[in-house]
Amino acid sequence: MLQPYLPLVLMFALAAAFALFSATIAPYIGPRRYNRAKMDAYECGIEPSPQPVVGGGRMPIAYYLTAMLFILFDIEMVFLYPFAVSADRLGLFGLVEIALFVGTLGFAYAYVWRRGGLDWN
Repeated sequence: MLQPYLPLVLMFALAAAFALFSATIAPYIGPRRYNRAKMDAYECGIEPSPQPVVGGGRMPIAYYLTAMLFILFDIEMVFLYPFAVSADRLGLFGLVEIALFVGTLGFAYAYVWRRGGLDWN
């Protein structure tokens, strides 16, 4: 009964064993070349300040806004691709629905543009 699933179960067991082995052995066989630059925080291309940063070193909001816009327009492609594949079977209903979807995203894009979210000053 479960015979067809045996290769899949074995593959998952082998993958789990390899991941566990790799995570366990890495601290023992990996290189240990620690220096000050490796221990410093690095995020988004901003070099760390030599003086202590007041307020916990907050990142500018432009980074988070860019990430959210990327997710918004990346997810748009996730929904547009299946429509493009099956557009002929969906007919007029699919066309109207995708037009509403693209219109909503166009509204979001215009809103972000109008509010200055795409300006890098």
